[in-house]
Amino acid sequence: MTVRRATADDGRVIAEIRVASWRAAYDGLIPPVLLERLDVDREAQLRTTHWDQRHADPRVSDFVAHVDGDAVGWAAVGPCRDDDGPHRGELYALYALPTHWSAGVGHALMAAAEQALRRARFAQASLWVLDGNARAAEFYERHGWREDGFVKDDRRIVGSTGAAPLRERRRVRDLAEIVSR
Repeated sequence: MTVRRATADDGRVIAEIRVASWRAAYDGLIPPVLLERLDVDREAQLRTTHWDQRHADPRVSDFVAHVDGDAVGWAAVGPCRDDDGPHRGELYALYALPTHWSAGVGHALMAAAEQALRRARFAQASLWVLDGNARAAEFYERHGWREDGFVKDDRRIVGSTGAAPLRERRRVRDLAEIVSR
């Protein structure tokens, strides 16, 4: 397995990984209408079109994990988007194709993501986990990310579907605790 920095040319594989992993990981956790609305073509186009704008801040990094030449995972990090976190980094996303769950892909992406956050000089970082996503919560817990009690209702993907906002719980990590891997 290899992990490398992603480029705009990876927009399509990132979209494929995100859509496939969302459909598997969130089945039964979020309304089916939200999973059905996911569109690889639309997302790939948006990612590619807005790549330079999204990466204008040098602290933003995306990574793609490959196994035998195939892209199987994706992670993204950068400055925290929370109102109370202007000096904190954030793990925006970490996903692996369901066929590669529990195979070390997440661990390799986490190592790359945490290293990028530390290189960007963030002493702490946060991430958000969908309420009820025990698999992800356990993964992050094993990697030292702890709930800090903050909860939010995310309306970004709900749109005009009539579905309730997605409840998420925040986890934080002291990046100074990380020993180089």
